[in-house]
Amino acid sequence: MILSIEESPLYRVANPRSIAFFGASNNYSAMGSMLMTSTREAGFAGPIYPVHPKDETIQGLKSYRAVADLPETPDLAVIVLPGRIVAEILQACGEKGIRQAIIVSGGFKEVGDDGIQSEQMLLEIAEKYGIRLLGPNCLGVANPYAKIATTPISIEGDPGYIGLASQSGSFIVQMYNYLARNDIGFSTAFSVGNQLNVDLVDCMEYLAVCPHTRVIALYIESINRGADFINMAKSIIPHKPIVALYVGGSETGRRAAFSHTGSMSGPDHIYDAMFKQCGIIRAHSITEMFDICWLLGSMPQPAGSNVAILSHSGGPGATAADICGRVGLHLPSFTAKTLERLTPYIPNTGNANNPVDLTFTRDIRDFFLKIPQILLEDENIDMLLIYLFMPHDIMKRRMRGIGIPEEKIDETINEIIQATGDIAGELRQNYNKPVVGFTFRSMEEPINHAFIKKGVPIFPNPERAARSMRALVQYYENREHLTTTVQKEKQ
Repeated sequence: MILSIEESPLYRVANPRSIAFFGASNNYSAMGSMLMTSTREAGFAGPIYPVHPKDETIQGLKSYRAVADLPETPDLAVIVLPGRIVAEILQACGEKGIRQAIIVSGGFKEVGDDGIQSEQMLLEIAEKYGIRLLGPNCLGVANPYAKIATTPISIEGDPGYIGLASQSGSFIVQMYNYLARNDIGFSTAFSVGNQLNVDLVDCMEYLAVCPHTRVIALYIESINRGADFINMAKSIIPHKPIVALYVGGSETGRRAAFSHTGSMSGPDHIYDAMFKQCGIIRAHSITEMFDICWLLGSMPQPAGSNVAILSHSGGPGATAADICGRVGLHLPSFTAKTLERLTPYIPNTGNANNPVDLTFTRDIRDFFLKIPQILLEDENIDMLLIYLFMPHDIMKRRMRGIGIPEEKIDETINEIIQATGDIAGELRQNYNKPVVGFTFRSMEEPINHAFIKKGVPIFPNPERAARSMRALVQYYENREHLTTTVQKEKQ
């Protein structure tokens, strides 16, 4: 495995110093125009060269009639043209000395025999000139750190820590907003399309040594190089987690994958066994994949699978306890010392056992600071799961009840919410144990955003929280098993 991203053939795809766009025009709704606009809006600082047979300027940039006319050899060519002329353009790029390309154009292997022949022609040109390319039939790359996004819409949110390699370009685009809302974000995302001469294995190798990537996510319809995939994953897992979503295991999934990228998928149980052999965490939905990535990229390693649940209502606490048990997490008894420390904060109507049920608390600091501190200091507890319930109208009633002037209520509530978020952040920093929350309220409520901003993940139900926490434990179990196996094999 390579030691730095500079050694990867994808380095100048994801970190180009200059880009030529084929297919951009003054029609802003054209796909090529949208991709160039997104890259410019991302803040790309290097030269951008539109290549167009007629227009002298495109979106305010000087345009060139042919790639041969460019004043320099760009690091990257982005091609968004009708499939019938892509080979001709790729040939011209090779003659110019361009060695990296993204072919967004479709109409190749995924459409049948004629497309297979066209794709073979691209491969021959690429091999002749030493061009490494993403695609065809892809959206290329999004790297917010290098300020490039060859995608129809612009990057949203801040740069993040999830590295994605996907056979679906739309999952990159459609996840921008989803991840931004949770303050997560991509480090680098690759859309590989038909995987002509860059595939998932190449992307995994790059992301494994990417300094911004903490966790790797894979959207898989098929794997071309099975043995290489396994060996690459085994070399990565001891240092960085991998989460995979495989969608070709069912008959309907296989048909969809073939029509999408021309992929020939395999039986579900084969992929399941392969993931287990490699130590890859398997997700069963796109939501679950990013849920798991969220925790793997933001939470410390738990010492085990023991969970404390804190709630101010019996039903949510019991529901969370039930799903924790179902996914393989454990709710141990607290130590005698912990029970003694909890006693002053638990009303007669509450329950100090695990899950902790306050039923009611007069002091918000008890629920969000003092009790969590006690639970996290229990030697039997490896992780904390908190139920959040702070409706705005209830907080308004409390403010009125203690005499806060009406015109000051919203401001005071906001200050309380921010202070509560700060407390959650301190718990996250001061205790080397995962802290996770869930709610049945809207995820748009300010308290949820306050926690997320401070690094505490909040989920819209206990099922997603518990499954992600179990996956967090599973990764470190997998890593330990894989490391032990490798050591035995060396002996």
